[in-house]
Amino acid sequence: MLHHSLAALLLRDKLIPEEKLTKCSEYAWENKLPFSACLIDQKLISPSELANFCYLESNAPWLDLDAFNPDYIPQEFINERLIRKNHAIPLYMRGSVLYVAVSDPTRIETLDEFQFRTRMQTEAVLVEENKLQKLIDTVLENDSSALGVTAEDEQELREIDAEGERQDDSGAVSADVKNDAPIVIYINKMLLDAIKRGASDLHFEPYEQEYRVRFRIDGVLHEVAKPPVQLAGRIAARLKVMSQLDIAERRLPQDGRIKLKLSKHKAIDFRVSTLPTLYGEKIVLRILDAAAAMIGIESLGYEPDQQKLYEEALEKPQGMILVTGPTGSGKTVSLYTGLNILNTPERNISTAEDPVEINLMGINQVQINVKAGLTFADALRSFLRQDPDVVMVGEIRDLETAEIAIKAAQTGHLVLSTLHTNSAAETLTRLMNMGVPSYNIAGSVTLIIAQRLARRLCNTCKDEEKLPKEEMLRQGFSEEQVKTAKIFKAVGCDQCTGGYKGRTGVYEVMPITDNIADLIMQGSSSLEIAKQARRDGINSLRQSALLKVLKGTISLAEANRVTNF
Repeated sequence: MLHHSLAALLLRDKLIPEEKLTKCSEYAWENKLPFSACLIDQKLISPSELANFCYLESNAPWLDLDAFNPDYIPQEFINERLIRKNHAIPLYMRGSVLYVAVSDPTRIETLDEFQFRTRMQTEAVLVEENKLQKLIDTVLENDSSALGVTAEDEQELREIDAEGERQDDSGAVSADVKNDAPIVIYINKMLLDAIKRGASDLHFEPYEQEYRVRFRIDGVLHEVAKPPVQLAGRIAARLKVMSQLDIAERRLPQDGRIKLKLSKHKAIDFRVSTLPTLYGEKIVLRILDAAAAMIGIESLGYEPDQQKLYEEALEKPQGMILVTGPTGSGKTVSLYTGLNILNTPERNISTAEDPVEINLMGINQVQINVKAGLTFADALRSFLRQDPDVVMVGEIRDLETAEIAIKAAQTGHLVLSTLHTNSAAETLTRLMNMGVPSYNIAGSVTLIIAQRLARRLCNTCKDEEKLPKEEMLRQGFSEEQVKTAKIFKAVGCDQCTGGYKGRTGVYEVMPITDNIADLIMQGSSSLEIAKQARRDGINSLRQSALLKVLKGTISLAEANRVTNF
């Protein structure tokens, strides 16, 4: 029985005996192989003779692939499953038409499927069977090898499941992206590598001539890979499918989430943000580590007196605790650590966050949605009607939110929140500049924590650093400290990243004393408030960093990176 229309045409012209055609057709049908490839493999016809016959029958243009530059192949349409199944490959585009290389132009369904999957008009280009197979193998092999994925890694990486990924194939483009094996494996490899190396963020960045992937490890970005720039669109599409974003929307920023299931009992969450740039979409993934909120306040890097001040503020039934610092300074972990201490069956705790980064059992977490009309102020108003004991506001961004938070702190609630300022004293003047009356600030704020994250020195390779006394004094060390100071510098070994391993917090923990409250009431500047804090025995960020240098926890270079002197 002849299963292929090409076989019927060959029989009509008596180019191959019917018995041989029938056997070849049945073999191709049973083994799901291209009939044209079986003809060549069984030496029933030569590749050039077959191509010439098809050319005369179909009038499709004939192209010699020996003279074709594979760089013209549109990478966004390279999909291994689609190419293998149809034994055809996109060659180039002209306007809205995609030209597809085939060795059997009688298979109309091939062009139909490419048209459906790519949403482009398609035209067949006739090529010799042996050259087509060689081109397919080369392109798909280069696809995987260019991404740096070894055959040994493939099976493990294929089995990783992203729960955020759409579970249906209702969208043709979405289905193609899911089945784009080299890209799927590559993205899984990047996510796993980031987790293993302790990264906090992954940056996928397209440029005109290159594409790069960077990991933020211990607060510093490191370039880890440079995949071919032609794959930028496919990488972006895969990440957007995993995070349930609209892959057709490339003009506007989008936010999503990925839950990467590593095993039955272990999953890692990623927060995803896309941004349209000049040469494509930059995508940043933030690794959300729920375990970070459970490590305990002792592990965060507070000095004993600073930890005591924080714990005393948490024990108070009302008041406001503010945590301040730039993005990536560990404010969220500090807040969640405090919430974890407060999270008991006797307390009703509600949080308003944008976005909710870590899910905690026993805490009522609300995701802010400004587009839908749910702002921090709206959520805070609702909390006050929900009989709260503790309220956490992700960030005080405006006067309205600040006023409601302060009102809550004055009416028997403990309020935790963040602000983006550089020091504890500047937080107070920022609230004044927002328009909050000074008497409300003095009467509600109980504690301000300014913080930074500094890279810990690797204990395996750190080495002592010798500095002249004059330089030590210039850096901020006291005369007494210089006498006994022993400081270390980063070296680097195979167990760390550039001499550093992990991070620790550097803090300025400032309680609102009577003296500071008086200055607030007088409308004093942040400089005057900071001077009073020093007189009250409160270490600045710089002084706290230098203490960690003296303990051998961080290097002086790192202290200079995260604090001013």
